[in-house]
Amino acid sequence: MREPEAVIVGIDGSRSATEAAVWAVDEAVSRDLPLRLVHALRHGDSMAVAKTVVHEAFTAIESTEEPVKLEAEIVRDSPVHALRSASRGAAMLCVGSTGLSRRGRGRISTVAAALASSAHCPVAVIGGSGARSRQGWVVAELEDVEPSGGGDVTLTRAVEEASLRHAALHVVATWHSRYTDIHGPHAVAGGNRLVRARLDRRLADWRSRHPGLDVQPVAVHGNFINYVVRHADSIQSIVVSHDRADGLAELVGPPGRDVLRETGCVVLVCER
Repeated sequence: MREPEAVIVGIDGSRSATEAAVWAVDEAVSRDLPLRLVHALRHGDSMAVAKTVVHEAFTAIESTEEPVKLEAEIVRDSPVHALRSASRGAAMLCVGSTGLSRRGRGRISTVAAALASSAHCPVAVIGGSGARSRQGWVVAELEDVEPSGGGDVTLTRAVEEASLRHAALHVVATWHSRYTDIHGPHAVAGGNRLVRARLDRRLADWRSRHPGLDVQPVAVHGNFINYVVRHADSIQSIVVSHDRADGLAELVGPPGRDVLRETGCVVLVCER
């Protein structure tokens, strides 16, 4: 497998795309990789306007005063195809949740949704303004507390993000009652203890490898999205497996949409 060439950001002149570019600065610097801006020029679009879009994004990035190497590429192609192609040589692909689309203001763009499920690298969907400066936990959703390839990928990305952002990592395992009539608080509390204990054992090796990282196991009875909504003010980014990509609208549509748009949370969808 070849080494990644850059961190890629899709830009279109929207505020959401600019926020994605600014958020991606730390990702590029931490990996010592260029930050490459890709603008897809649709049929009939002006090259002069495209160059203005790139210039404005460069200006926003340079205002961070970080030592990042900037590159830009303007391609005549659809946004999905252009960014999917660019993702083949990328460490990460970053897009705004409501940019790169002329539809559905306040909703996830069709481009972001398509890329989350089809890109060849991790995809970060930036939900709102101030994402780079936002403080809080990195939250990883682990659907199975037993060791598995998918879980290891999710945990690897979550540990990287938490270390880069100097944040605590909360690893969330959800569970559901086997019997619909078991909803009492004592039964739920007992179930949470069991799942948390299993998850704690699962995380022991990760703690030993990263002793300076604050890793917290969290057991949730029910829906992961409800947990995110309850703790939105304390979360800066959410890391989910690639299997979650097709359900990304759940994270950036009701009720998750308001969380990302208003708080600036980031959803990072892992690679396959």
